[in-house]
Amino acid sequence: MPGPVQSIERAAAILRLLARSSGRLGVGEIAKSLGLARGTAHGIIRTLERVGFVEQDEASGKYLLGPQLLHLGTSYLDVNELRSRAINWADALASRSGEAVRIGTLLDGKVLVVHHVFRPDDTLQSLDVGALLPLHATALGKALLAHDANAATSIDGVELEAFSRRTITSSRDLVRALARVRDLGWASEIEEMSIGEAGIAAPIRGYGGLVVGAIGVSGAVERLCDTKGVPDPALVGYLRDAARAVSRDLGASRW
Repeated sequence: MPGPVQSIERAAAILRLLARSSGRLGVGEIAKSLGLARGTAHGIIRTLERVGFVEQDEASGKYLLGPQLLHLGTSYLDVNELRSRAINWADALASRSGEAVRIGTLLDGKVLVVHHVFRPDDTLQSLDVGALLPLHATALGKALLAHDANAATSIDGVELEAFSRRTITSSRDLVRALARVRDLGWASEIEEMSIGEAGIAAPIRGYGGLVVGAIGVSGAVERLCDTKGVPDPALVGYLRDAARAVSRDLGASRW
């Protein structure tokens, strides 16, 4: 079995030292604290700086934790709290709706599925946890896009991939669809990702009303919608109740 990698252990020690420090540290201070040669410490710090885990203060020349590392930590906390708070409500929603339920959040221009409850029947199903779904062609993605200006801006003017003949591929049409999502308080997609499949989703809010994720129900079009392709109002009601409940548990005062 391979042993530990010394350079990674040293890099982790530098990050912990910077995290404990109340201010900024110079290369000499870091080297002395960890018993490293100055050149060794400097090489590791420069590597950490290149990947955004450490940054250098221009005025003092000293180092502090970088934005990428802080982003990773925040993402870890957000995703895990979202999942833990949503599990019971997602189970209840699957039971009430009789359909599969997914919890998703934004990650690098995609929807990351962080929790998936199977449809409560005996059919063969595959677990989607960890899957990355397109924002524009899924109900989860639209629920997130409609409430995240940065994410919406990132796809403005971009050619959107068509997954079926019903996929929205025009950014102008998508902007109109997202405005409707904000008006309704929930999103839908009918055969935009897969023929014969439909989905509805609602945003999940945290402290201050910030949208931190979305919860969605997906299944066959004939089960989720009427003959005109309109989602079942009862299912929409179950969905919005679940989204409100998770939001409340996450500290949202409004949704």
